[in-house]
Amino acid sequence: MRDNVLMREALREALDEEMARDERVFLMGEDIADPMGGSYKITLGLSTKYGKHRVRNTPISEIAIVGAGVGAAITGMRPVAEIMYVDFLEVAMDQVVSQAAKIRYMSGGQLSVPLVIRCQGGPGRSAAAQHSQMLEAWFFHVPGLKVVMPSTPYDAKGLLKAAIRDDNPVIFFEQNGLYNTRGPVPDPGEDYTVPLGKADIKREGKDVTIVAYAQMTLFALQAAEQLAKEDGVEAEVVDLRTVSPWDKETVLRSFRKTGALVVAHQAVRQGGVGAEIAATVYEEALDLVDVEIARVGAKFAPTPFAPHLERYVIPGKDEIVAAVRTTLERGGRFGAVGQAAAQRAGAV
Repeated sequence: MRDNVLMREALREALDEEMARDERVFLMGEDIADPMGGSYKITLGLSTKYGKHRVRNTPISEIAIVGAGVGAAITGMRPVAEIMYVDFLEVAMDQVVSQAAKIRYMSGGQLSVPLVIRCQGGPGRSAAAQHSQMLEAWFFHVPGLKVVMPSTPYDAKGLLKAAIRDDNPVIFFEQNGLYNTRGPVPDPGEDYTVPLGKADIKREGKDVTIVAYAQMTLFALQAAEQLAKEDGVEAEVVDLRTVSPWDKETVLRSFRKTGALVVAHQAVRQGGVGAEIAATVYEEALDLVDVEIARVGAKFAPTPFAPHLERYVIPGKDEIVAAVRTTLERGGRFGAVGQAAAQRAGAV
């Protein structure tokens, strides 16, 4: 196990290992072959190793990239299509939503579409309204698609390997703010996968559950540390990892333990993934006397270019901290939690 691997390196290793494992796996996208290796250098070196017939540069056409990927998948290949920004998937929505997501169902299971669509995006780099969107809720809404959004290098590698081996189309969302984050990853060649649809408890707690994914998981962990230090609140952080299907059982189990829930994402709050999770938890926890639930998401506005305006629209650690405090106060638990923590510490 290595302790300090960049997420971009973990993703490259996943692609490398799966290409070595299965000759049906090939990559396609804009400028992904050497010497460029993709806009974010994830595929750097792979065309030199495997040849340009398995790492294919494509025209600047998302319709062509996804459409060719669907066709290749139907005929027995396992393509990994790279879309430079998730925003650009808008161009190929028919291929994604009406073709890739529907073919297995409409063929009665006779055909499968083992296609992975890698795309990156998200706020934080002043890339403005057309290159900063978090659009996972669009694909979360579509039956037949799986949506993956890792937060750590370990999860990114294991989830990408699992996605490539899956017989269903997978939208694999890589948030650009995480590419240079580091973390432990098994040694190259040590085969492991992270199962799709299984959440991970990144921090144990007993006072409130924070559900997040992608970069918001890191902000949730920072918020949890601040809440513990300043308020004596022990937050449990659940990283969904896979947005669709999402791990309802793990979320409900955590909520039943803590009795309070904050769902946080950087996508627009209105109609977001958090709304579905909050509604489901509420419906399935009606037996609890006190149900305290809050959502954190971006304001209903295009992402601004100016950094200070972008920060105003897009939530982070501070918004999660505020939501937890408000939620516990609304339930009459905030003071009691802090007092209990102080007593445990011998302060009162």
